[in-house]
Amino acid sequence: MNDTDRAILAFELEHWHYQGNKERVIQERFGFSPNRYYQRLNRLLDEPEALQHQPALVKRLQNRRDQRAQRRTARDR
Repeated sequence: MNDTDRAILAFELEHWHYQGNKERVIQERFGFSPNRYYQRLNRLLDEPEALQHQPALVKRLQNRRDQRAQRRTARDR
């Protein structure tokens, strides 16, 4: 895990009321498109080092990701 990965995890601890604001800050802070950011975040959630670094956050985000996948699967049936 590098400094950017740790910064992404720290960023995810911040609370956002409006998704558009978060997407704008992602571009400003990291220089990534929101799509690229979320791709990187999803890969990061599968790394054991991320789980060790921020266990509660990573588990919460993994659960949210799993719930979204289940809803998509149910909707596609």
